[in-house]
Amino acid sequence: MTYKLWQKKLKLDYNKDVLDMVQFGSSMIEGTTPNDVDIAVIFQKIPLKKQLNQSQEIKNQLKKESELPIHINAFDLYSFFHEGNFTRENILFYGKSLITKDYFSKIFGLTPKIQISYELKNLEKKEKVKLHYTLKGKKGKYGLIKKYGGGLLNPGLIEIQPEYENIFLEEIKKITKNIKTKKVLI
Repeated sequence: MTYKLWQKKLKLDYNKDVLDMVQFGSSMIEGTTPNDVDIAVIFQKIPLKKQLNQSQEIKNQLKKESELPIHINAFDLYSFFHEGNFTRENILFYGKSLITKDYFSKIFGLTPKIQISYELKNLEKKEKVKLHYTLKGKKGKYGLIKKYGGGLLNPGLIEIQPEYENIFLEEIKKITKNIKTKKVLI
């Protein structure tokens, strides 16, 4: 279950130095039970002490809006893209803005997607049909692709939003183990 703090109408008081506030981590991925809510506060170039003080003020405001504990990270753009920042990929692929209510990566003109490729070569016909019904639906019921807004790019290749990766992988793995995933920014 995701914890969609980013969807709430938050009345946050923050400084103009804040470029964005981004929810990321396990609270953004369907099919998980998060222990906390991870928030990244991305600042314009300001001194570290100001970043820490402002991010603590934001954390105190968010605590009032969340039943789960808030874990906050402060970055300026340089430190965000630094090779030592191990949360960078998670924020770019799964992060949603508390300000714009959309993917954080869209600030840079990029949309995150997960591409899942699977092979049907060694499957029996009934397993191929089962996978087809799982993805596309059967007798008026929605399949995973329509239910979660994915798309079939080619036979054996689907593209989905990052937060639904676990749901698709769990269902496809029930039928075939020959799966590969790839994260792309479009």
